[in-house]
Amino acid sequence: MLRIRLRRVGAKKHPSYRIVVADSRSPRNGSFVDQVGLYNPMTDPPAILLDDAKVRDWLSKGAQPSEPVQAILKKIGIPSKD
Repeated sequence: MLRIRLRRVGAKKHPSYRIVVADSRSPRNGSFVDQVGLYNPMTDPPAILLDDAKVRDWLSKGAQPSEPVQAILKKIGIPSKD
C-alpha cells in the first residue's frame, strides 16, 4: 500500500520534511515514489508547500495519508477519504 508521509531532512535539531508518496513497508528516509511537497515546522507560521494536483491524484489512486500529513491536508483544505 502506498502512503503519503513525511521524510525528514535538515540538520540536527532543525528538521524540515519532504512530503512524499512511499511504500508503507519502506523506512522513513528510504526510497519513495514521488515528492509532492515540503513542510518546515521551524518557521513561524510553519511553511507548507504542496502540489495540490499531485496530492489529489495520489489520493484518487488509493494512497493513504499518515496522521501528520492528514492534519496538514486538513489545514490546507484538501479532503482525504476517511
